[in-house]
Order: sequence, then structure tokens, then C-alpha cells
Amino acid sequence: MTWLDDVRWDASGLVPAIAQEVGSGHVLMVAWMNRDALAETAGTGRAVYWSRSRNQLWRKGEDSGHVQTVREIRLDCDNDVILLSVEQTGGIACHTGRHSCFYSRLEGERWVAVEPVLKDATEIYRQE
Repeated sequence: MTWLDDVRWDASGLVPAIAQEVGSGHVLMVAWMNRDALAETAGTGRAVYWSRSRNQLWRKGEDSGHVQTVREIRLDCDNDVILLSVEQTGGIACHTGRHSCFYSRLEGERWVAVEPVLKDATEIYRQE
């Protein structure tokens, strides 16, 4: 048995992972990890997630250059959520070009974008 066996993976073999910025404490994003993603993250010190839409490992920053360097990995009290303390390269974690994926705030009965786009997404991702 290894430390990976202590994680309570869901029926699909996944666990949610929260990326929190070192220093500011900002929550940058929430993604999913499978066993391979968590093992690679721990082994390399770079955040690796599981892309449910692409059904493959997603090495954060492999296309955008916005790598997350992992400083600490924590497991919650129920063993079913991972918390990554990360340094965010380039200050952009969101595919929309914003610092954080949590850029919309509920105001009354509508969501309002309250964080600026730092770089247009078409400039970040290579066109294929």
C-alpha cells in the first residue's frame, strides 16, 4: 500500500484538486486528478490534472506556458479532496486569460465578471 491508496478516489478514479496560490492565498482553479496525475505532480513538482473532456492527462501550462509549480500537496480530512499550493507562472491560471477561474461574482440575480482579462486567450493558446 502506498500514500496514493490513502486517497478516496470516486467511482471514476478521480479526486477534485484545488489550486491555491502561494502568498496571496487566492483559489486559482479546481480540476480533477487521477492516480497518475497525482503521482506525476508529486514526482515532478509541476501540476498535472486529468482532463475529463479530453480523457487524458493535462499538464498545466503545456500549451499556454502558464505552469503551476507545486510547493505543497495536502489531503483533506475525508481524504477526498487535494489542495495544491502553487506558484502560477505568468499570473494567469484561467483559459479565459484571467488570473483565476473564479472571476464571476453573483450580484443580485446575475453573474458579473469582476476580474480583468490579462491576456486574450487567442494569444495564449496555439491555433491548430
